[in-house]
Amino acid sequence: MRALVPQRPRLLSVRALEQVEPQLAKSLGLDPLRHVSAGLITCDQDDSLYAALDHATKFADVDVVYARSFYAGSAHASGPLSGEILGVLAGPNPSEVAEGLWALREALTSKIHFVAFEGTSGPSFFPHVIAEVGRYLAPLANVRVGAPLAYLIAPPVEAMVGLDAALKVSKVTLQKFFGPPTETNFGGGYLTGELADVEAAAAAFTEAIEAVVLSPLGGLVRPERERR
Repeated sequence: MRALVPQRPRLLSVRALEQVEPQLAKSLGLDPLRHVSAGLITCDQDDSLYAALDHATKFADVDVVYARSFYAGSAHASGPLSGEILGVLAGPNPSEVAEGLWALREALTSKIHFVAFEGTSGPSFFPHVIAEVGRYLAPLANVRVGAPLAYLIAPPVEAMVGLDAALKVSKVTLQKFFGPPTETNFGGGYLTGELADVEAAAAAFTEAIEAVVLSPLGGLVRPERERR
């Protein structure tokens, strides 16, 4: 398999609100008994930020109270700081929010990112394995906190072919399906199982995408008997 080249996400804006105004807090879904402060983040990769928001819940007393992708992706963003997602972390005080934001930043800098195959023109895709899922993604994937999770995202055809391969290679279950087009015109899903099986599924997803990239029309085969 060709080498994978990291496509590093960019944090475009990070702002902290020490005490969120009550009307805005209610609109964003903050719990008045638990949440006082909030951190707002935009990024040019939505799935990377979703995974990083989950990561933050494992390192600080924060909750993800809002996370939405923008339509058409970062190439068609509404402004230079918009990217393709807005995420909001909320916590009981500014210190916890600061810890969560820093953990998020560290994860995006070091280990959460899209990839592309070396020597090709794309596409970028997200074969990300979370060894122990946090408090944000666990309920979205309908798994327990701490369960392994494969977070697999790619453009439409690549995603479907990749998911098919991932589900066949090991004992994993498709917990959530993202049928294309999503807001950013990708597709994919959450898969869970034992960690080794989840890792094998992500590897199969990657290999299947490489096959599509190297031969996009590979499924077009002249039949033995043509209908007239």
